[in-house]
Amino acid sequence: MTKHRLTNQIRTLRFLHGEMTQAQLGDRVGVTRQTIAAIEAGKYAPTLESAFRIAEVFGIDVNEVFQWRKVDQAD
Repeated sequence: MTKHRLTNQIRTLRFLHGEMTQAQLGDRVGVTRQTIAAIEAGKYAPTLESAFRIAEVFGIDVNEVFQWRKVDQAD
């Protein structure tokens, strides 16, 4: 089975949207700052609903926020 990892563009998107803080994004999504920090760092996979809410905040498709990438065997 090929290994994959969920990656995201949240940090970049926050910066491009007026340097939005993790707390501000969390408030808009309905989760804590700690949850946004964990998702952003790749330590926690968001629920499907949270993923769509994050994308909605930025006005883009969920596939532009999150990517499902193959992991090299060396990783």
